Amino acid sequence: MRELLSLFMRDNSSATHSRPVVVSGVHASGLWLGLLGVAAFSLTVPFTKVALAGLSPLFIGSGRAVVAAVLAGCALALTRQPLPRGMQWLRITVVAAGVVLGFPLLTSYALTSTPASHGAVVIALLPAATATAAVLRGRERPPRAFWLITGAGAAAAIIFASIHAGGFGQLHWADLLLLGAVAAGAAGYAEGGLLARELGAWQTVSWALVLASPLMLALTAVDMAQRPPSAEPAEWAAFAYLGVVSMFLGFFAWYRGLAIGPIAQVSQIQLIQPVLTICWAALLLGEALTWSTVLGGVAVILSAGAAVRVRLRPEPAPSTTTTSRSLQTVKD
Repeated sequence: MRELLSLFMRDNSSATHSRPVVVSGVHASGLWLGLLGVAAFSLTVPFTKVALAGLSPLFIGSGRAVVAAVLAGCALALTRQPLPRGMQWLRITVVAAGVVLGFPLLTSYALTSTPASHGAVVIALLPAATATAAVLRGRERPPRAFWLITGAGAAAAIIFASIHAGGFGQLHWADLLLLGAVAAGAAGYAEGGLLARELGAWQTVSWALVLASPLMLALTAVDMAQRPPSAEPAEWAAFAYLGVVSMFLGFFAWYRGLAIGPIAQVSQIQLIQPVLTICWAALLLGEALTWSTVLGGVAVILSAGAAVRVRLRPEPAPSTTTTSRSLQTVKD
């Protein structure tokens, strides 16, 4: 546990600077930190649903980013973090567009017309989408077995959540918004995991929040001018969780876990998220929880465990002949 905490709190997190325990090609500390991040994110959909009872979706989606940006700005200033350089700003923009702007706003609007447990149906695609984005963006090359298990896990998560939500016939237009949220989140997660290896986990999300803060502040101000927020204490508490944990602290663990990586495999921990989300929805919102839900959740968790145990294909080592030729070229 001490080793895990030291990895989590390290300012400049990099998978190349630490040597955590490796389990079947995956760093154990990356998995535990990823699980901690998923546990924090699993409450996002239920608490968004709670907050929507008294607050508008625009205020929730943008306002929580403003709260997180204030915390991020203070953390960056107090620790005197150096400014990102060059192309890092463009990559931070991708992170901000995905996890600060796209995912929160799209899910907030989608949940105005669909229950929290139903939102888990489409969001269950996020692990596979994140793995795909990591492969397209990075240099990770999972073997075919990984993709087969990932596809099976995504299918299990969708079937599990769909049965709980009332069947596939319950899907409607709000799922288009959720699909957009999945695409945005996957891009932000994959790019953020790569960038965290250079800037650090909490630094990456902090710079993304600060970069997006002018736009999110403007959206919040516009919504407050049209409809002054008025909510019960429980709804404000849910909003506070979204701003402090879902938009800020949760990413400390999540991006650190992805940075330790491999991203494609650590991201499969998210398969557990719909299970946790539906359990939280049952506990906090009174939505039904049956034995089929429990059994389906076990199947999803087993799929996630199988996915993270598949070894990545190792990078081919340069041959002796190739190395000799390279050295000869340098000498010439």
